[in-house]
Amino acid sequence: MGVVAETLPTDQDIYLLGEVHDNPRHHLGQAAMIEEIQPKAVVFEQLSPRGAQIANTTPRDDLTALGEAMNWDESGWPPFRMYAVIFDVMGDTPAVGMASPFGKAREAFASGAAATFGAGAEQFGLTTSLDGTEQAAREQLQYDAHCAAMPLEMMPGMVEAQRYRDAAFAQTIIQAVETYGSPVAVILGNGHARTDWAVPRFLERVSPDLEVFSVGFVEIGAPDLPFDLQIPTEAPDRGDPCAALAPKT
Repeated sequence: MGVVAETLPTDQDIYLLGEVHDNPRHHLGQAAMIEEIQPKAVVFEQLSPRGAQIANTTPRDDLTALGEAMNWDESGWPPFRMYAVIFDVMGDTPAVGMASPFGKAREAFASGAAATFGAGAEQFGLTTSLDGTEQAAREQLQYDAHCAAMPLEMMPGMVEAQRYRDAAFAQTIIQAVETYGSPVAVILGNGHARTDWAVPRFLERVSPDLEVFSVGFVEIGAPDLPFDLQIPTEAPDRGDPCAALAPKT
């Protein structure tokens, strides 16, 4: 498949398989690991619950038809052909969607993660403010990720939206384990899979008995992020993603 699956521990309940969304090498690596893990379910950041329902009721012997049924290429994610290899190795393994409505992220931006999450926010630690060092680091990360095209004053809201999404993802992953048993594999961006302040933090807080292993498929030369296993790959030729936002001269 182009990427050989690294040796993984075999006693985990949850395998977080991080990615840079538009890197095909990462999806090849994720597919290879899913073949190795043989999960009871695969949870996708890219799918809503409705999208997962379509994935589970549409034959997977025609991957082009599957992508069309899910309306994937109109979803804003990279083309389905990049992710098709994952569905190809899944066979009949259930897909679970953990994408929340876009409006929820906007609500968290404006009102905070705790208010948007609602019941259970305290259990997930959303009612507690981040310490100053982490808050500042996360605001800077969001500023850089958005190509410095948004005012720094907006970054606290972006951090709250990210906290909400990480907690909501963790909640869905826990529900997937309860529904299907372990192990489950999770397809998600590296920013959500990092072990210091993303989904793993919420999983540890809410379900400390679950064994979680986080894999980061990363690009050579990118800033270093914490994972249980980091797999470097070449980056695709994508040009400068911030070029379109640069001021005109």
